[in-house]
Amino acid sequence: VQLQAYGGGLVQPGGSLRLACAPSGRSFAQSAMGWFRQAPGKEREFVARINWSGGRTYYADSVKGRFTLSRDIAKNTMYLQMNSLKPEDTAVYYCAADTPPLAIFSSLWYATAYDYWGQGTLVTVSS
Repeated sequence: VQLQAYGGGLVQPGGSLRLACAPSGRSFAQSAMGWFRQAPGKEREFVARINWSGGRTYYADSVKGRFTLSRDIAKNTMYLQMNSLKPEDTAVYYCAADTPPLAIFSSLWYATAYDYWGQGTLVTVSS
């Protein structure tokens, strides 16, 4: 199983980036996919999650209204559109998959609920 994450880079404050994650190696049709991020010296934190079947999304308060998570079932790819980026969004972003049985609501915000992880892609927001 592999989760290939890409799309990171350097962007100025207020700018936009789109991250993508393409899982392979097994069917994720009944899974949930998500993004976490980890800034230097900080713990990995939840960013967003989407249920592959149905498309329900969850967001951290820090990104709500600025980030949009979506998936393209035909392309088997998840996208994180990040707008109005701030310097505090600078981090390595990791995509992750939660396979059945899916995490309950109180657990989905934590890295321990996810079974597979991608390699991470660096997002730097700086002028």
